Amino acid sequence: MTTTDKRREILHSALKLIALNGFQGAPTALIASRANVGAGTIYCYFESKDVLIQTLYEELEIRMLAALTKGYPGTQPLRERFIHVGKSFVRYCLAVPMDFRFLEQFHNSPHGAAYRRDRILGGKDQDIIHELFEKAQKEQLIKDLPKMILMNLFFGPLLCVVRDHVLGFATLDEPTIDRTVDACWDAIRR
Repeated sequence: MTTTDKRREILHSALKLIALNGFQGAPTALIASRANVGAGTIYCYFESKDVLIQTLYEELEIRMLAALTKGYPGTQPLRERFIHVGKSFVRYCLAVPMDFRFLEQFHNSPHGAAYRRDRILGGKDQDIIHELFEKAQKEQLIKDLPKMILMNLFFGPLLCVVRDHVLGFATLDEPTIDRTVDACWDAIRR
């Protein structure tokens, strides 16, 4: 197994274990075992379990942003851009439920809180999603609320319906996704 393969296998094993068992249910020895590497090998690639978790999150964030921006209608009206991002977000989460489960755990953990705090307070939250919200605020198309509240009003319900779908409490077909994303847009628009 090459160095790149070992690193990728460690990340993949960590993703599956953490998504299914949580951070505490994924000790490094078990991650190493599932990755078919020695326990000490993890530390050749990652300084600590926390660094492994952070690295995994950053890689998933890149994948998710790529999915959200694929086919992004950058010249269309802002409403269409929001609808595109919302639908793409739901479809991504449904297509890769392990990613969704990890990301949800990460965001609701001290790891996620610290990461978000650093990005928000450090002004490092400049991606296409944040730019979309800022542009809509500048053009006064959305409610006069702090950006993070608006993001929660838009994405929060989408997270909940995806979670309910994954748990088997709801079924998300295309018409339901369309109506749900439209409702999230209605929640933030002026």
